[in-house]
This record gives sequence, C-alpha cells and structure tokens, in this order.
Amino acid sequence: MASAVAIAAALLTGAVGAAEAKTYKFGYNIYVGFMPYGWMAQNGILEKWAKKYGVDIEVIQVNDYVGGINQFTAGELDGMAVASMDGLTIPAASGVDTTIMLAGDFSNGNDGILSKKVSDIKSLKGETIHLFELTVSHYLLSRALELNGMSLRDVKTVNITDADIAPAYLGSDELVHAVAWNPMLLQMETKVEGSKRIFDSASTPEEIVDVMLMHTKTVEEHPEVAKAFVGAWYETMQIMSKGGFVGEAMIADLADASGGTVPEYKAQLDSTKMYYDPAEALDLMNSKRHQKTWDFVRTFSFDVGLFGEAATSADFIGIEFPDGTVLGDKDNIQLRINSSFTEMAVKGEL
Repeated sequence: MASAVAIAAALLTGAVGAAEAKTYKFGYNIYVGFMPYGWMAQNGILEKWAKKYGVDIEVIQVNDYVGGINQFTAGELDGMAVASMDGLTIPAASGVDTTIMLAGDFSNGNDGILSKKVSDIKSLKGETIHLFELTVSHYLLSRALELNGMSLRDVKTVNITDADIAPAYLGSDELVHAVAWNPMLLQMETKVEGSKRIFDSASTPEEIVDVMLMHTKTVEEHPEVAKAFVGAWYETMQIMSKGGFVGEAMIADLADASGGTVPEYKAQLDSTKMYYDPAEALDLMNSKRHQKTWDFVRTFSFDVGLFGEAATSADFIGIEFPDGTVLGDKDNIQLRINSSFTEMAVKGEL
C-alpha cells in the first residue's frame, strides 16, 4: 500500500512539474528590423540562451501585424515585436500592463511620405493623403506637418491598409499622396515615375523605435525569460554586424525569409538604424530625449482617439521610464520602459 502511495505521489509530482513547464511565445511579422528574431530561433542561438536560463522560448512569425499585437494583448503571446507607439495604443491602452524590454532599431528613412504632385510638406495643405490610419504612418504625417507649422486639420486623410496601399498607389492616378513604410515605400517610390519622397523618418530620428514587448507580470516573475531573449538578440546582432562570409550569409537568409532579394533587404537596412551595440540601445532607453519622444507619441495618440472614450487627456495612461520618471497618471501605469536587461548585456552580465 505504501509503495502504491509513493508511486502515485511521484506520478502526481511529475504531472504538476509538467503542467508548470511553459513555452514562452514571442511573435514578429515580416519587417527588416524584425527578421533577426526568426533567424536566431532557426539557427540555435535562442535555444542555447534559453537552455542557459532553464526556459523554453518559441518565436512565431505572424502574418497579421495588428492581429499579433491583439494576440499579445489577449495573453496568447508572451512577447510581440512592434513599433513602440503600438505598444502604448493597443495593449497598454487596453489595460494590459506592458513592458518594453528590448529596443532593436529605429526607422531612419524606413517610413516616408510620397507625392506624385508636390515637392514639400507645406504644399499638402488642403490635399487628400492616403495612409494606414492610427499607425506610425499617421504619427509620421502628424510630426511632418507639425515641423512645418501645420497640423492634421490642414489635410484630409483616407484610410487604406498596408496590404493595399502599394497596389493602389501604383495603379491609380487618383491616389496622389501617400504615407507608407518599407518595403512598400521603396516599391511605390521607384515604380511610379515622378513620385517624390517629400519627408521621411530620417527627419525624426529615434522616434519610430522598434521594440520587443513582454507582459510586465512575466518580466517580474520570470526575468530569466527576458535575459535569455536579450542575450540571444545581442549575440545575433554581433553576427549580423561583423560582415564577412558569416554576416553576409545571415543577410541572405534574412532577405530570403522576408520574401525579397539581398539588394532589396540591404536597401531597407540602409534606412534602418539597428542597435547592434547594446550600449546604443541603453543610451536611448535611459535618455531624456526618449521621454520627450514619448510625450509626442502620447499626445498624438490621445488626439486621434487611440486611448478610448474614457480618456480625458494624454495623461490617462502612465508611462514609466528607467529613472523612475512617469509621464501621465502614476496610478495607471500601463507601459514601462525597462532597460535593465540591456544594461546587463552592456556589462557582460547575461
């Protein structure tokens, strides 16, 4: 009898252990700065770091960017690669306490405004502009207008998805002005005779930053997951940045995975500032200029209604920075910039 009880207890303990074992799922979609996530998973780097920290991590390519963010918001993904603004306006604005634990790159010309008719932003006054509304394209247009003494009230915007904007711009004479991101931006710019890039994100450096989100609860309860992921990322960045046969082979893999050619992928990289060195990412995450950018982002987000009907000001959501500064409501912090794992990478402590 005692033996049977012991066996049952052992089986129960094993079952509980198996139930507790969790695979942490991180999502990304096809974008120049996100492709290394898939590569580091497919080439054993992530697995190596995950084993070091005793965790199981899976990286999943999602076909629908917003759908992936919604999966993260619903708890179906533990991490999601996004443009930083989208972390604020979707999960954080939905009441999901969200942490940015890695800054991968910023758009340095990857997002732009094209026109078949005019050659400067001020000439857009009274014009109709097609873009994917309530995304970074909308934010970029807002900033371009603001920097030229104008506002969104000076133009009319028409919503069009990222999947439809390139074919529409290429195929319709009625679509004259558009805002898009790569690879669509390059296609639209180069394939339409007379198309001019009149503004791009190189004029707003470090404002459209691509980051990895995690649920704050997971970061706090299982920091080893973030450590493994960040460690794998910076090992991958070393390979990608060093050139030579290995680096070029990686670039070829990334280009193929993104559905393009090596020259096309490199053209997109040229307008993307990758944070190959964790010290550069740490400098951004800890900086006052980053806090200023978030002030721009939250103001835009509130102005276009992305915080929902309950929000009465841009202060509705609290954004916490590494130095303890909070923009917005300190009693409703839903977005946190956590630079501790990047700092560990800088110090060689991962």
